[in-house]
Amino acid sequence: MKMNLAVIAMLALGLTLFGCSTSGTKTSNVNGNWTASLTDTHGAQVLAFNTTITESSNSSLSVSNFSFSTNSACFVSGETESGTFALGGNFNGNVAGKFGMNVVSGSPGGNNLTLTGTVNGNTIAGMWSLTGSPSCTGNGTFTMTRM
Repeated sequence: MKMNLAVIAMLALGLTLFGCSTSGTKTSNVNGNWTASLTDTHGAQVLAFNTTITESSNSSLSVSNFSFSTNSACFVSGETESGTFALGGNFNGNVAGKFGMNVVSGSPGGNNLTLTGTVNGNTIAGMWSLTGSPSCTGNGTFTMTRM
């Protein structure tokens, strides 16, 4: 019985140390440069953008250096961006949780792009919707990748 207890203790210690090891690709936040691809319900790319995200202490995100890499009559200039992140975490040292981002058009005004998804390490995936003028509506899926 003492031998079995000692073996169990050694295994538990080994698993704990293995779980605490680090790797160069693991992160604990969403900070960084991201590239996004938004596809419609048929799988065709509709929009794409690059941005820098910085996590704040109150679950809000600072979104900067935002630029569309696709042309869109719905977002010509002067967009404003905001975001949220609710940490879910896991035991692998990777960030995980719920993500939300909103892009409001400046010119032309009245268009609103909303992204809601899940962060899993260096990837964010989920659903997007665009509302506004009649020609600026749609929805689909998106994937963001940390560069």
